[in-house]
Amino acid sequence: MSGPRHVAIIMDGNGRWAQMRNRPRLFGHHAGARRVRQIVESCPPNGVKYLTIFAFSTENWKRTQVEVSGLMKLFQRYITKEARTLAEAGVRVRFIGDRVRLNDKLVELMDSLESTTEKNNKLHLTIALNYGGRDEVARATKRLAQDVKSGNLDPDDVDEETLPKYLDTYVLPDPDLVIRTSGEARISNFLLWQSAYAEYEFVDTLWPDFTAEEFGALTSKYANRDRRFGGVKV
Repeated sequence: MSGPRHVAIIMDGNGRWAQMRNRPRLFGHHAGARRVRQIVESCPPNGVKYLTIFAFSTENWKRTQVEVSGLMKLFQRYITKEARTLAEAGVRVRFIGDRVRLNDKLVELMDSLESTTEKNNKLHLTIALNYGGRDEVARATKRLAQDVKSGNLDPDDVDEETLPKYLDTYVLPDPDLVIRTSGEARISNFLLWQSAYAEYEFVDTLWPDFTAEEFGALTSKYANRDRRFGGVKV
């Protein structure tokens, strides 16, 4: 089997990485943001066409105001700093999640980066920002229900192929491989529908220490897996 076409990553461990160095949690988030560039650059050599990263969940608002405010500023800084590099590298950037709660300046930067890179095709980078799998399904279901109510969709035509068309990821293939760093073995409400048949790798490495070499090793390991999607080889 070939390597994964779409890799999704739960980038966990920034806070612990910082605390181990007696630094504030935001120090770890800044280190984690720098790591993103290296992994993005590692995708094409490893045959990865789609990369989806979990930047901020709908549950992360529960963190301290200082950390949340710092993260929002970090996102703005990251987009501003990396926009040209991503565009010149042929990366198409998309954002998924509910933008209603995000500040206007951040949304403006997100819209601009999506527009600037919309014709790129070397790598499709999707950033999940204020994203939650359950929230996404709820929002998708609401849009589907509105189409049924307006007569644009027959209830009898609704099946498992219908709902994905209303998800934030409707233009993306489902992830083949989901990686979570930092030693935690849970999916934390990430791509619940899309990852039904994804392969998972839970690694102990904290995100700021997650190297291109480790990423490459995991994509190579994936290629040796036997994916049957519920069937049995005869």
